[in-house]
Amino acid sequence: MSDVGDAPEPGSQGGEMTPQRYIETRIAQYQEWYDTKATRMKTMHLRMRTVSVVGGALVPVFVNLDLGFARITATALSVIVVAAISLESVYRYREQWKNYRSTEQLLGHERVFFETKVGPYRNLGRREAFSVLVARVEKAIANENSATLNVMTLGGQVDADVRPQGIPAARQETEQAA
Repeated sequence: MSDVGDAPEPGSQGGEMTPQRYIETRIAQYQEWYDTKATRMKTMHLRMRTVSVVGGALVPVFVNLDLGFARITATALSVIVVAAISLESVYRYREQWKNYRSTEQLLGHERVFFETKVGPYRNLGRREAFSVLVARVEKAIANENSATLNVMTLGGQVDADVRPQGIPAARQETEQAA
């Protein structure tokens, strides 16, 4: 199996990964996936915000009405508003929407930069540019995964779980310098 930097030119035979194949099978699929997820998270965020704002505005109106159903309606609306706000704070739709959309946009920029040989791909040979593309795209995907995991956990608890434990900061610096 050859290294990524040794990818054959487009049109070659075999199962080797070419830049075009990588763009079509990895970047395009992830862009579509991130776009779908971003759209879904934006929709959920806007729905929760709408329910919260409209419900919150209607509660005082029903509280001040002198009708039989007004008190029950105000109570029901209050429960719905609290549920919407609570669900938004648990699922963090806004943050997920932003993470997914920014990653989808980043993948699109990387593709254009690579195909037009600008930015980090300027003056690079085909294989080297492809290696840089793969590294940057995979890093973007990994960063988004980490960001989403961090958003979905309270206070970045996952980061604390994967950090080395029991090594004092001064010792860590010494070990890293060695």
